Amino acid sequence: MKAVLSLLFIFAAFTASSQTVGTYDSTQKVYSVKTSCGKCKFGMTGHTCELAVKIDGKTYYVDNASIDDFGDAHANDGFCNAVRQARVQGEVVDGRFKVRYFELLPDTKKKKKS
Repeated sequence: MKAVLSLLFIFAAFTASSQTVGTYDSTQKVYSVKTSCGKCKFGMTGHTCELAVKIDGKTYYVDNASIDDFGDAHANDGFCNAVRQARVQGEVVDGRFKVRYFELLPDTKKKKKS
C-alpha cells in the first residue's frame, strides 16, 4: 500500500509541474515567443512578478496562465531569472495576451549532468 501511495504522490507532483497550460487547437495560429517575468526580465511596469510574452518585439502580460504554473519563478531557471522559449496560442486584447494554449519549451541552455 505504501508503494502505491508513493507512486501516486510522485505522479501528482510530476503532473502539477506540467509544461503546458490550456488545450492546443490545430486550427489556431501558433506563436513562437520569448517568455519570462515581465517586471524582472522584460522591464515592464508592475508591482508583482507576472508572466509575460514577447511577440514581434512587443511585450504583453499574460492572462489565463500564471508565472507559478511552470515551477518556482525565483529558482535559477525560473522566469524571474531566465528568459525561455514557448509556443502559444491566443490573442492580444486590451494590451494583454489572452492565452488559450501555452507550451514552455525545454531549456536548451540547461547543462545535462553526466
